[in-house]
Amino acid sequence: MNSEKKRKTADLLTICNKAGKTVKGFDSVSEAVKNGKVFCVLTACDASAKTVKEAAFICERYEVKLIGTELTKDELGKFCGKQTAVIAVTDKGFADGFGRISGK
Repeated sequence: MNSEKKRKTADLLTICNKAGKTVKGFDSVSEAVKNGKVFCVLTACDASAKTVKEAAFICERYEVKLIGTELTKDELGKFCGKQTAVIAVTDKGFADGFGRISGK
């Protein structure tokens, strides 16, 4: 990990995933956001512009915080067990932690 922010995000994401508080994949994340179960959505730094735009639209519509990470899709997959560009966090405490790390 080249940056402190990236390392902290990876560490928190690993704990969050082990606690079962993540939803992975764009379709699953969208459904969870619509159902009101999500406190923030994380995107990979190499996610396509279309994916980020669609995630931003859904997050804005349902008033969910969108946080861009410094982690790639491969790195997110390493920490969550599934390569993905979008991850939802379903726990307020973890979401607040990602917010503090990102400064949002």
